[in-house]
Amino acid sequence: MMSTAQVDIKQRTFHPQFTSPDADVILVSSEETSYRVPSFTLRNTCGFFRTLFGQNTSFLQTSNGERNTIEVDESDKVLSKVLSMVCGLYTDTWETVEEIEDALRLVQKWDAPGPLSVIRSAITSPIFLAEPLRLYAIAMKFGWEEEAQLASTQSLALEIFHETYRSDLERLSSHQLMKLLRLHRARRDEFRIMMDGEGMFEAGNSSRALCTGCSEELDNHTWRELKAKMFAEMDRRPLGDTICSLEMEEWPEAGACWEAKCQKVDCGRLNYNKLMTLKDIRSCIDKLVLHV
Repeated sequence: MMSTAQVDIKQRTFHPQFTSPDADVILVSSEETSYRVPSFTLRNTCGFFRTLFGQNTSFLQTSNGERNTIEVDESDKVLSKVLSMVCGLYTDTWETVEEIEDALRLVQKWDAPGPLSVIRSAITSPIFLAEPLRLYAIAMKFGWEEEAQLASTQSLALEIFHETYRSDLERLSSHQLMKLLRLHRARRDEFRIMMDGEGMFEAGNSSRALCTGCSEELDNHTWRELKAKMFAEMDRRPLGDTICSLEMEEWPEAGACWEAKCQKVDCGRLNYNKLMTLKDIRSCIDKLVLHV
C-alpha cells in the first residue's frame, strides 16, 4: 500500500542519512521514519516514480514549508537499504536471506534496475550460499542463470526431502522444483549405472570374477554391499563428497570390502585394489552433472 499526503516537516522524525533540505519528496516507512529524497533521483532510477510523477504534474509543487509525502509499507531496515542503493550511498552488509527477499520485493515494486543489479552481485556471498534452496528460488524468479546454477550445485549437499527443507521447496514453482529434483536424481542414478558397469569395476561386477593370483572364483558380496551403501549415501547427499572421504573409512561396508580376500587356502590375495578402486569411484563422481 502506498499513499500520498501533505505534512508539516517539523512533525517528522528523519533518518540520519536522508535529511537534505533540498530534497522535494519525503518517503515514510511503516515505522513512521521519514526519508528526504530528491524527486530527480527517484524519477531517474525507478520506473514506478517516473510514472507517478509524470501522471501527477502538480504532485511536486510545495508551499509553506511542506513537502509531498509518500507513505510505504516497508520497514526502516528495508527502506533505508533500498534508498541507499537508489541514491548511491553506502549500504550495510546483508545479514539474512529475509532481508534480501524483502528488498527485492520493494525493488521489483519500484521497478529499480540499479538496486536489482547490486543485490544480484551480493547473493553469492557465503551467508546466502548457506541457504541454497532459497537462493535458487530467488535466482530462478529473476532469471539469473549463473546464480541458479551455483545454488543448485550447493543444494547437492542437502537431503532435500527432509522436513527441514519443506517450506523452501514449497516456494518453488513446479517447473523450478522439477529441474532441481531431476539434478539430484540424475546424479544418483548415473552414479549407480557407473558403479554397476564392468568397465572400471570388472573385479566386483563380473558375473564370474576370478582371483588375479590363483584364478579362484571370488565372492563379491562385500563389493555389492559397499555399492548399496554408496548408492544410499548418494541418494541422501547427491554431492557425493562423503564418498571416498575419511568418513567412508568408518563405514563397516568399506572395511569389509577392502579386507576381503581370496578364500583359497594357499592364496589369500586381496579381492580389490583399494587405492585404484577409490580413484575410479572418485573419477565417476567427477563426471556427474553438477548443476541445472
